[in-house]
Amino acid sequence: MKNWLRHNRGFLIFLLLFGLFRTAVADWNPIPSGSMRPTLIEGDVVLVNRLAYDLKLPLSNVILARLGEPRRGDIVTFDSPADGTRLIKRLVAVPGDVVEMRHERLFINGEAAAYELLESVREPLDPVGPVDATRSMESGPLPPHRVQWLSGVAARDSFGPLRIPAGQYLMLGDNRDNSADSRYFGLVPRALLIGRAVGIIASADITGNWMPRPERFASRFH
Repeated sequence: MKNWLRHNRGFLIFLLLFGLFRTAVADWNPIPSGSMRPTLIEGDVVLVNRLAYDLKLPLSNVILARLGEPRRGDIVTFDSPADGTRLIKRLVAVPGDVVEMRHERLFINGEAAAYELLESVREPLDPVGPVDATRSMESGPLPPHRVQWLSGVAARDSFGPLRIPAGQYLMLGDNRDNSADSRYFGLVPRALLIGRAVGIIASADITGNWMPRPERFASRFH
């Protein structure tokens, strides 16, 4: 055993440093579901900046130093406050904001989001199959980004008004009718934020033939 450790010391040190890098500096996050469609799709692998908000003690949620502030519109990875599952959603409200949704329209601090119709498409929905979907560009209190709604799907399309307390954040999926988000599990404490997603590293069709999607490699969110 001692000989094995001595001969493999360099490799073991590399694994340790690599693990610390992934848990404290940068990470990648595969997208397993369609909750962020059309921005992110199943099989995308996103790069996550773990130092965007906080420096944490590796392998923990203990914050050692605050490095930046989460902003409305950020795409954020975090641990679910319900069961600890790692999730990725869009941050739509920060501490002090008053947020509500009225029949799918967001209001933040009294400002209504604007919606520009983009297209109608067919979207997958397990276990039902393809359904009609409407995509729009949402803007106003948030930076412009695409969202979509699914025809015939019952989802929580109204809530609030709610004032976001200190140290808490409200998350929504861009696929508004097919996303388990803050409408269901509540607000997310800052300590559970992992980092900000900054772009797509690679992508493959994991729901079909597993072929790579070269057009999505090394791409920014749009």
